[in-house]
Amino acid sequence: MSVEQGLRPSSPSRASRLLGFGAYRPSRVVPNSEIVDRIDSSDEWIRERSGIAERRVAGDGETVLDMATWAAEKALANAGLTADRIGLVVVATVTYLRQTPAAAPIIADRLGANGSAAFDISAACAGFCYGLELAADAVASGSTEHALVIGVERLSDLTDSYDRGSAFIFADGAGAAVIGPSDVPLIGPVAWGSDGSQADAIEQAESWDALRDNPEIRFPALSMKGQQVFRWAVYDMPKVAQRALDAAGVKASDLDVFVPHQANLRIIDAMVRQLDLPEDVVVAKDIIDTGNTSAASIPLAVSRLLESGQAKSGDLALFIGFGAGLAYAAQVVVLP
Repeated sequence: MSVEQGLRPSSPSRASRLLGFGAYRPSRVVPNSEIVDRIDSSDEWIRERSGIAERRVAGDGETVLDMATWAAEKALANAGLTADRIGLVVVATVTYLRQTPAAAPIIADRLGANGSAAFDISAACAGFCYGLELAADAVASGSTEHALVIGVERLSDLTDSYDRGSAFIFADGAGAAVIGPSDVPLIGPVAWGSDGSQADAIEQAESWDALRDNPEIRFPALSMKGQQVFRWAVYDMPKVAQRALDAAGVKASDLDVFVPHQANLRIIDAMVRQLDLPEDVVVAKDIIDTGNTSAASIPLAVSRLLESGQAKSGDLALFIGFGAGLAYAAQVVVLP
């Protein structure tokens, strides 16, 4: 063949869709009352600042690998698939504290999907939406028939419990989604990007090599410049959400469900106002009793909406994840 003829396409033209969600929430519930003394604060101050009343914190038997596996098993069951039909596993996390091997191949093996392509991505709170885009494209191209995307975090491992600006925010959990083929697009084009000029807004205080070179440095916890992140999210993220709506060819008034990253209730409410969402749109507010679980927050919130009946199969939803990097991604989807 000649180069001009190109290569054989991996599959006939097709699209992708969500088939099922699953979630795992740690058993330990931590109310604000357990945190306030350490950070010289109050329940009222935390609720006013973030909307958080309580959060979930993982225990000894709830590792990143464990929580991810349990959430994925539920997603597979809800999708009506067995793990041997999964050809791609994408794990979004920033709290799997082993540089290599990645978490994804181990989780794939635990599930019974050994042999699938499997890798981790680090896009913090935008990680699930990044992973969803990669998986949707892989299915649509024919690289795999079915894919599994997992967002999982044990942020308690990287939280400074005495930091007044962040100790009350971060939490633990895992959420997963199964993606499969579709005759028509049911996962819209992604609107994504990053702003590395604000990389210091949310970051790990010290690198791992600093810890290695100086044993007197305390464990590298996360730090966050709350006001900087708040201004960025409230000003820039509605524009990204609008880009996703435009790319999918829908209007805010067409939406049934809005699932933003569960970073802060004030940010969520501000985005709802700026997007001018109708009052009948269901807005995920998992932040109130789950906290900020970074890459896990969107699939956790979606799972709760579906399980509670607040959202239903066929609903049109807008996802948007945003956080450290600063990275962001949004897409319109049809719920499974």
